[in-house]
Amino acid sequence: MSGDANRREIEEMGKALLDRARQRAQLFDVNFAGLVYPSEAWSLFRSGLAALIDVRTSEERKYVGRVPDTQHVPWRAGSNMAINPKFLQQIKGIAPKEAVVLLLSRSGGRSTEATEALAKAGYENAFSVLEGFEGELDNHQQRGTYNGWRYSKLPWIQD
Repeated sequence: MSGDANRREIEEMGKALLDRARQRAQLFDVNFAGLVYPSEAWSLFRSGLAALIDVRTSEERKYVGRVPDTQHVPWRAGSNMAINPKFLQQIKGIAPKEAVVLLLSRSGGRSTEATEALAKAGYENAFSVLEGFEGELDNHQQRGTYNGWRYSKLPWIQD
């Protein structure tokens, strides 16, 4: 397969993933482009079709782990978890408004908030990663036992 044909195939795969993510946005009634599962986010990021930006705190990335080669712009930070006042400015330094941007948080809550802020700022291709890096809480109040980036065995590292 030629390089051009391979790239077209990758772009078609990406379009199909994003179409499904946009359909999820309607199902979940969110005010941004869509919702992707961790495996979809990895496929889009790995293929170069999207920027993957971790919106967790620096401490979470350091002590819990992070996805290699991703950008980091915390949505909330500090002991009071205040919204980062430079968030939009920092995102603009990474990705233009027309880019496909995927935001990853611990379990999907902060990435949803941050993605809504990007959509309000004119990012029409901003997506939140469902389940987040650690996944949702289970019945024992533990994360990572049934969903999320790490549970899906996608690439991650710990400092």
